Amino acid sequence: MTDPFQLPAGTRIGGVSLTVRNLDRSLSFYSQVLGFHLLQRQGDEASFSAGFDSAPLIRLCERPGANVRPSGTSGLYHLAILYPSRKALGTALHTLLRQEYPVRGASNHGVSEAIYLRDPDGNGVELYRDRPKEQWPRTPDGGLAMFTHPLDSDSLLREADGEVSKAHP
Repeated sequence: MTDPFQLPAGTRIGGVSLTVRNLDRSLSFYSQVLGFHLLQRQGDEASFSAGFDSAPLIRLCERPGANVRPSGTSGLYHLAILYPSRKALGTALHTLLRQEYPVRGASNHGVSEAIYLRDPDGNGVELYRDRPKEQWPRTPDGGLAMFTHPLDSDSLLREADGEVSKAHP
């Protein structure tokens, strides 16, 4: 068996641009619900970073008459945001629940844990964390054995409890 192609370790991807129908509504979602840092707002555009650097990760462009992509058609499936730890993902879930933001799904894929939601314009958003590679499930011949099971959200929230308590006395 040959090793599959892998991107070099230094590979990075740039930011994503999304068209939104109402910039103010989307600003609130990306900053207050997801916690992105607003870098700049100019006219009908805004850009966000993760807050610890100034690299723009998300750029929103307001187009009030933009069409909503019908479900089941081609286009952006979802924007995936990788969290650095299980605790950080648990804190994000706690924030969503506290704000009563609708979660559309939550899955354990063996190699990762993921929470799925939609932004105000219906764009899919995945919040996830990868498990360390040595914990990935394997087939008897050493292949990857991904699956989709329900996420243990109670365990995820317990993992974040200490961090949540510090942030919200």
